[in-house]
Amino acid sequence: MLAYSRYWLCLAWLLLLHCAFAPLAQHPDFAGLYRDGPHLDVDTRREGDSLRFYLSLPTPARLGPGHPLRLAVWPSYEARQPLWQDSIPRRQQHPWPTAAGTRLTFCVPAGRVPTGTIVELRTTPVDTKDDYQDPTTTAWLHLSEAQLARPFVLTDSVGLPLLRRYVRAGEAFGVDSYGLYQPVRWKRYEVMPVAALPPMTNPAAMPAGPRVLPVLDSAEARPGESLRFATPGLYALHVGATGSAPGRTLAVMVAANNYPALTTAAELIEPLRYLTTSQERKRLTESPDPKRAVDKFWLDIAQGNQTLGKDLIRRYYGRVTAANHLFAAHKAGWLTDRGLLYIVLGPPPSVRRLFNGEERWFYPEGSLGGGPISYTFRPRPSTFAPDYYELVRRPEYELLWYAAVEKWRTPPTALTGPNVPTDR
Repeated sequence: MLAYSRYWLCLAWLLLLHCAFAPLAQHPDFAGLYRDGPHLDVDTRREGDSLRFYLSLPTPARLGPGHPLRLAVWPSYEARQPLWQDSIPRRQQHPWPTAAGTRLTFCVPAGRVPTGTIVELRTTPVDTKDDYQDPTTTAWLHLSEAQLARPFVLTDSVGLPLLRRYVRAGEAFGVDSYGLYQPVRWKRYEVMPVAALPPMTNPAAMPAGPRVLPVLDSAEARPGESLRFATPGLYALHVGATGSAPGRTLAVMVAANNYPALTTAAELIEPLRYLTTSQERKRLTESPDPKRAVDKFWLDIAQGNQTLGKDLIRRYYGRVTAANHLFAAHKAGWLTDRGLLYIVLGPPPSVRRLFNGEERWFYPEGSLGGGPISYTFRPRPSTFAPDYYELVRRPEYELLWYAAVEKWRTPPTALTGPNVPTDR
């Protein structure tokens, strides 16, 4: 009996040693997910006791031998090991090709993905020596209570999952509910699209948002009816609430024109507020030909060098478009705090996500002396913007900010070496 007890004691001790010295996951660098270009997009829908995942893999999608579809569930972004991880078998992926890439869908038991956990989806083998996150093969999703409970998904005009939280004015889209089709009640809210303030702004001096958003109009769509909103703004879609099942709400931003791209003179002028004075923007807006005035603004900065002027335009508005795509919330992505830094400072070279949900952007040469500097974003989720972050503003950012703006407005004779605004 004593020998038997010693055997189990030794076995337990060996198991403890194995857990203590098992390889631990490195903290990933999320900067890659903020690169402009194709992304692996994800959405979910609750289906009874299961959670269905919808994925859109950009071309060329690689699945099959050597390219497994892996799912890992983490308790937090800084967790040392996942709660569980597994590969999704090919027979459960249900892929179908589209013009933009490959779509696929699969289910996991809802009990295996508790509220607040972080899901990592990957279409390539894990490399423990490389923490770079490739946006075409990797996606991360924070599973909030609302996300886990929502029994419907937005679809495009042909019934495919939309996989975004914005639609364009006049664009047809649908609501695909699990089970019986449910009526969709929608409300349009009055929202002032305020641009982000510079990172040195005193938080106490920042205007407070309204406690209640006024409702401008509302209506109800029949079950299965296609939706199409002609007026840009913030809409809330409320689905269900029939019988004993509770209703669920999803906010959708309806954007003008060809969002996230910029197509009108007004759309080109507004993002210049991060580089210009209000008087400069007024002159651009009141010009007889605002589009030509914008071109002249950049050509003047380039001191007549058309090649340089075109390059500055491409870089600046390329960042605005990327911010619109990456950070769209209850307002256009370029208006958000993360959009502000992304446009003026460029894509962050390094991004860490902390256990409390904060994001820290690191710029290794962002200080005045060429040393490192970091910016912290705290999550401020709401019904209308579940993935919204606010910048922690500090007075010591003032000189850094003015220096960054000056790099954009420096004459071309100085636009060499470290003074060139670059995305590389």
